[in-house]
Amino acid sequence: MSEQVMNPQLGRPIEILLVEDSPSDTDLTVAALAAAKVANRLSIVEDGVQAMEFLRRQGVYAQAPRPDLILLDLNLPRTGGKCWRSSRRITA
Repeated sequence: MSEQVMNPQLGRPIEILLVEDSPSDTDLTVAALAAAKVANRLSIVEDGVQAMEFLRRQGVYAQAPRPDLILLDLNLPRTGGKCWRSSRRITA
């Protein structure tokens, strides 16, 4: 098994939030991250409403990690990625 590369500045795996409603696109992203050999911890939500709850640590996401990187599908159901451009700053 190949070794994953740790981010030396963080000293821990990179926290990634994937906001994606397509299982095949999710699988593709997981495979790409594995091939990149970058140590990461991936959290996945399926729409913009869940993503906002995750980022605000609301409900079932009360203990969610703060992501270092958000991968956002622009064509999501409910609150889509395009709406995020006009969203206000997300606060903890």
